Amino acid sequence: MKICIAQTNPVRGDIQKNIDNHKRLIELSIKNEADLIIFPELSLTGYEPELTESLAFTKDDERLGEFQEISNTNQIVIGVGVPTKNKIGVCISMVIFQPHKPREIYSKEHLHPGEEKYFVSGENLPPIKLKDHTIGFAICYETSISEHSEKAFKNGSNVYIASVLNSINGVDKDIDRISSIAKKYKMISLMANFVGKSGGYDCAGKSSIWNEEGELIEQLDEVNEGIAIVDIETLETIKIQIEKIKITVNEA
Repeated sequence: MKICIAQTNPVRGDIQKNIDNHKRLIELSIKNEADLIIFPELSLTGYEPELTESLAFTKDDERLGEFQEISNTNQIVIGVGVPTKNKIGVCISMVIFQPHKPREIYSKEHLHPGEEKYFVSGENLPPIKLKDHTIGFAICYETSISEHSEKAFKNGSNVYIASVLNSINGVDKDIDRISSIAKKYKMISLMANFVGKSGGYDCAGKSSIWNEEGELIEQLDEVNEGIAIVDIETLETIKIQIEKIKITVNEA
């Protein structure tokens, strides 16, 4: 099974441009036989808390229909970051599209201090099953909550994927943290991050993949969009960085 993380440069509040860019990266992942692709935190809008009310989606938003069609046609699971409305406010969420299945929503339960001004705590989706593997998700600050990764492990996850916005000042700390999670729980772990600017932050890139020993086996750079893919069985990785048009294949 092949899992892909996408590194994007979001266009502030421009949902259609971001959708178009997502589709381009999804197409790359499909050409490289990925079974699942996950995007950064709030990837379809950018991380723009002050705009969240006007940008928020509902679960059945028609603008997301293209992703379901791509999922159905290509047998790929897709996770995109969006703000979603519920009865009490707006959540930071990941909408997950699985072939010929209803959409599901993973919402950030553990908000970063200060996010409660704009968002409400949501409900984590349980890990999903895919080709004999169990995949647990996290959104950004949740990786710093020890109970979160422990719960994913106890629920049977052998893969842990974090959808994040990490700034230049914070990324190395998160890289160390997710590496430790991978090693502690023997979970192949991945992190999808932005490049460029979003929410006033200089985004750090460095979207990464770790093996079950917490060793870094693939990483994108700090400035370019792209994808990184790992074969869960062989630990072979592929990365494609859009600007550099550079492809490398590594074997563990």
